[in-house]
Amino acid sequence: MSDTDKDFSTHFEAINALKEAGFRVNPLIEKVDDIEGVIKYCKRLEKKRETLDYEIDGAVIKVNSYEQQKRLGETSKNPRWAISYKFAAKQSTTRLNDIAVQVGRTGTLTPVAILEPVEVGGVTVSRATLHNFDEVKRKGILIGDWVLVERSGDVIPQVVKSIVEKRSGKEIKKIIPKKCPICKTDVVRDEGEVAVRCPNKFCPARLKWRIRYYASRDAMDIDHLGESTIDKLLDEKLIDNIADLYFLKKEDILKLEGFKEKSAKNLLDSIENSKKQDLSRLIYGLGIRHVGKYASQLLASKYSSIDELSKADEEELKEIDGLGDKSAEAIATFFATEENIKLIERLKDIGVKTKEIKKEGLPLQGKKFVFTGGLSTLSRPEASDLIKQKGGIVASSVGKDIDYVILGDKPGSKYEKAKKLKLAIINEDEFKKLVT
Repeated sequence: MSDTDKDFSTHFEAINALKEAGFRVNPLIEKVDDIEGVIKYCKRLEKKRETLDYEIDGAVIKVNSYEQQKRLGETSKNPRWAISYKFAAKQSTTRLNDIAVQVGRTGTLTPVAILEPVEVGGVTVSRATLHNFDEVKRKGILIGDWVLVERSGDVIPQVVKSIVEKRSGKEIKKIIPKKCPICKTDVVRDEGEVAVRCPNKFCPARLKWRIRYYASRDAMDIDHLGESTIDKLLDEKLIDNIADLYFLKKEDILKLEGFKEKSAKNLLDSIENSKKQDLSRLIYGLGIRHVGKYASQLLASKYSSIDELSKADEEELKEIDGLGDKSAEAIATFFATEENIKLIERLKDIGVKTKEIKKEGLPLQGKKFVFTGGLSTLSRPEASDLIKQKGGIVASSVGKDIDYVILGDKPGSKYEKAKKLKLAIINEDEFKKLVT
């Protein structure tokens, strides 16, 4: 038997064979005899992690014997013969100098910790999320506190807690703003919600995020219109709402720092092309509260135009299978607001497509799909577009109303839920046969 025909009885033997054949194998891999050996190894590795020239966040512990691996088996998501051990998130101590307030697309005010710059896991952190004002109160965080900061999942900085023992007595409590920090409008807080919001639809901060949302890949897909360009357009007072994008001229764009003839043309072409996007994208891009991609598709499949949708009352909307009560209420409120009606009229006058001729007899008409796992020959957006072209709807979560669950590589928890609900589960090849 040649070396290439060897059968290995253990995982460690296979790794050593790969090493001898010239493959790169991590030199820190070890074989241990029992759980005590595993614990000691993990402790040694955690102490060593800061000296490595690459990032690690834990170790994978595996049963060595292939026979035992086979007997232990695996679930649809994970092998039963392996488990990951995660190190504690990297933490550092620093002073919280201030709590700033950011205003998002829907007007939500979010507190953000402004920190004395500190290194956390090799990254300098000067800002960290505080999530919401209830969380600030729950953790008892004060301006001027020394705080413990960690990178959640070794990525997102967040404040874990205040170090009360280090307080001097000069620390200050952050009061929930009564007015929007940007436009000075009185804020509101709906009953049962954590979020504090600015209700002013013309708030500059809200406008920035609203335009960004409208231009995003899942909405009107306006390429070359990133956050910095939107800031420049607002600073130069070239736009005051979404519709203003369609009145921009080349000479306006060329005034902006960083734009030349070609880049200005690319932006204007992308804005012009967005007029042709389908109805579901427009509904999504309008940024109606509680209306995401799935709800936008449901509405586009039910109504053939924005005008038709705008005439639907709350009770009618609540009857749409898959659309929640909050979404129905938010849609009715949106189209009862004069500023929004004016915006829709302007978009129609500009030539933005606000209605679609319903194609009857499409093979996937009204069928609802969910993806779980990665596809090998299609990107998720490409596959979603194929479904929509055939009249189908792409959902984000599994429920009894889902017609097909498309199973890709390394599926998530949706797969287990789909099996429990006895839904139709198809692989990538079966999916391609449906849409081609």
